[in-house]
This record gives sequence, structure tokens and C-alpha cells, in this order.
Amino acid sequence: MQALSQDLLRIVESGEAKLRQVGEPESEKAALPGGWSRKQLLGHLIDSASNNHQRFVRAATQDSLTFPGYEQNALVQVEAVQEAAWARLVDLWASYNRYLAHVIAHLPPAKLEVPCTIGASAPVTLRFLAEDYVRHMVHHLEQIGVTLQAGVPA
Repeated sequence: MQALSQDLLRIVESGEAKLRQVGEPESEKAALPGGWSRKQLLGHLIDSASNNHQRFVRAATQDSLTFPGYEQNALVQVEAVQEAAWARLVDLWASYNRYLAHVIAHLPPAKLEVPCTIGASAPVTLRFLAEDYVRHMVHHLEQIGVTLQAGVPA
């Protein structure tokens, strides 16, 4: 998990610098036609960090994990992400993910194969959850318009 933790830190370092180049007006525009704005996508990534933080820690302390599904549209709406300041969202995203890199680096190796069921999905391992979290982040950063440097996992 050390390598995944380092990958996540590289993504945050590269991504944060690029996100800070986006101005407030640009952050409010749809990133894709008919889709979420850059603010909403980043808010979704913050929600993902929050949900996965709980999944990682709880799975590492149990023999199995059953966690509720994820209502992404409802969360983005309830949190009024579109009305939040872009700089605040970037700060929170970067800080939370630096901490998650620390958590991932310290996940107990004996717990990486703990089965985790999220909502109605088939069970996956804690290792898969952590790896998929990073892939998911890269996917949405690319939608925001953040192209990551070579050597950062896709």
C-alpha cells in the first residue's frame, strides 16, 4: 500500500497546482456538456474521500464490511457545492487526500483482503477499494480538465 499512498500523494501535488489555476467563474461552468460543473465534480471527489475514509478504517478493524450505497447526486445537491468557494474546495480536497494517503500507507497488510460490500454491489476487498479510489479520482480530475504528469497512475 506504500506505493499506492505515494501515487496518491503525487496525484494530489500535481492536481492541486492545476486546480488552483482554475478561476471561480470557470469552476462554475459544466465540465462536460449537460454534466456537473468543476465545483460539483470536486465536491463529488471530496464526498468520495469522506466515504472511502470510513470504509478504509472500518474494514481495517473488522473481518468484513457492509457499507451503505452512495447517493452522489443527492450529496452534491444537499451540500450546495456549486455555492462553495472554489479555493475552499481545492483546499479541502488536497488536505483530505494527503491524510488519506497516510491512512492507506498504514492499512494493516493482514486486513487488505477483508471483504467489503457497498450497497447492492458484489463484495470486493479492502485493497480493491483503495486502488479503485485512486483510479476514480484520476478519472474525475481528467473530467475537470486536470491532465496529470507522466508516472501518475490512470
